[in-house]
Amino acid sequence: MRILKVAALALALSPAISMSHAAYAAAANQSIEFEKMTWPEVKAALAAGKTTALFYTGGVEQRGPQNGNGGHNLMAQATVKMIAERLGNAIAMPVMPFTPNNASADLPGTIGLTPELLGAVLERISEQAIQTGFKNVVIMGDHGGGQPKVYQDVAAKLEAKYAPQGIHVFYCDDVYIKAGADFDRILAERGYPATSHGGITDTSLMMYLDKNNEYVRRELVPVTNGDPVPKAGEKPVRTLNNGITGDPRRSTAELGKEELEHKVGFAVKQIQGFIPPKK
Repeated sequence: MRILKVAALALALSPAISMSHAAYAAAANQSIEFEKMTWPEVKAALAAGKTTALFYTGGVEQRGPQNGNGGHNLMAQATVKMIAERLGNAIAMPVMPFTPNNASADLPGTIGLTPELLGAVLERISEQAIQTGFKNVVIMGDHGGGQPKVYQDVAAKLEAKYAPQGIHVFYCDDVYIKAGADFDRILAERGYPATSHGGITDTSLMMYLDKNNEYVRRELVPVTNGDPVPKAGEKPVRTLNNGITGDPRRSTAELGKEELEHKVGFAVKQIQGFIPPKK
């Protein structure tokens, strides 16, 4: 009699269990940010084909009087999320907030790692993603520290280790190196001044993403210049030494939106070259 009651209870609960699985699957189809997902949603997403993990590194460093120190992380979070959305088969992993750099008491806004620490962390988190069930891991970064050598070395090491198992690790450099150079070219053709750290590209993108006015001191943007961008072979000139290389005064949120689309477009194209989308 007791066995019959248990069986009846299981039968009564089965629709609820099925509904839960359906709910997880539905949520997994919408979710692309690993840290906001539950484990059943991750499991369902992997089963549904979202088997590419995107690791994007940010960074904490001074970037002028007008921009918050965590600008790299703000930009990284938006960029990796949009890349995952466009790919359709990927999940944006949590942004790593520290990359190679050195703190300074003169411009106290930087907290950095060494290249060796970055390499060890990238290797560890990539292998954790593989253990979780991802079949492809893509590493990329918003800050130049460690690029390309550390990222290339980690990707090559893990690719050699896991490729025989049908698991692959890639370094996407186009999102930072190629897209950045191409956008600089576009700005130059439009008559904008040369720009680099904390200049028009950084400031514009942060202005576009900073919806709550937490990262950018907008009243300072039109009146804050930086040291000139050195030409090839020239030594940097540090007259202002305020953390800016370039001229951010013509920065706009509209330029920032265009820049984000540019970066994401380059990244998606390169990643799809690594991992062709299913037809």
